[in-house]
Amino acid sequence: MSGLTYDTGALIAAESNDRTLWAIHKRALERRIRPTIPAGVLAQGSRGGPQVNISRLIDGCRVEDLNNVRARASGAACVRAGTDDPIDASVVVGAISRRDLVITSDPIDLRSIADALGRRIDLRII
Repeated sequence: MSGLTYDTGALIAAESNDRTLWAIHKRALERRIRPTIPAGVLAQGSRGGPQVNISRLIDGCRVEDLNNVRARASGAACVRAGTDDPIDASVVVGAISRRDLVITSDPIDLRSIADALGRRIDLRII
């Protein structure tokens, strides 16, 4: 593992002030690990309003753009996995490329995408 990637479940946990998520985040920052939030995850987790805890979480993270290369890789991953969720696919594609641990509440879908790509993904369920 080289870093952390947060999926939408992690953002929802942050907004709910989940102690486990905040402990993981604090340890990462203490170890100088800057977690990644894919841009699509941020869009999916944004519900309007200030979302103070999500804003606090983002301050310590890197928001990864969904550029041409990542978008195409995520689309291809969807096809291979037989899913129509490009946000989950972008989480998996990015995390695999960085060898990140993914903090998630959705391990089944993420693991099935990784399996379809013939790759292993490390997941921590919150």
